[in-house]
Amino acid sequence: MDLLREYFIQWMASNTIAILLLIASFRRPKLARLVFSLLFAWACWLNYTTAHHHPEDYLNYASMTPFVWVRDFINDWFKGHITGIITVISVGQGLIALGMLLQGWWVQVASVCAILFLLAIIPLGIGSGFPCSLILALAVYIMLKKDDLDYVWKIKKRTHSH
Repeated sequence: MDLLREYFIQWMASNTIAILLLIASFRRPKLARLVFSLLFAWACWLNYTTAHHHPEDYLNYASMTPFVWVRDFINDWFKGHITGIITVISVGQGLIALGMLLQGWWVQVASVCAILFLLAIIPLGIGSGFPCSLILALAVYIMLKKDDLDYVWKIKKRTHSH
């Protein structure tokens, strides 16, 4: 409970954004896709720069996970490979951001990768804003099912039938 108190503002903000993206995925899937693209682009930049300038920051996630095996992994093997691993993750996040902007197959692949990434970070607990990552994974899935998968800038006018 102390962790939630310490990170409450970040936790609340991330979960609020996740819920808004879930709603957008139902109502405005193309807008949701654009926001997901921006979110993954921001994560790409943030993770890349942090990994190269302050890699030790990632060790803080060990204290945020409820799982001993994740804590041991972070404090052991990961500790010696932070920059390389996070660089690869940030490149993946950048590719997801790019794929979300494109059309068809690219959007599908980017969406599946986004869902897998979001599910993979769940064991970080409060470090992933849980349940934020789970809500976001659901939002990506719904967005994928509801979007026409055309380029994000090609918005079709909605027709209203009376």
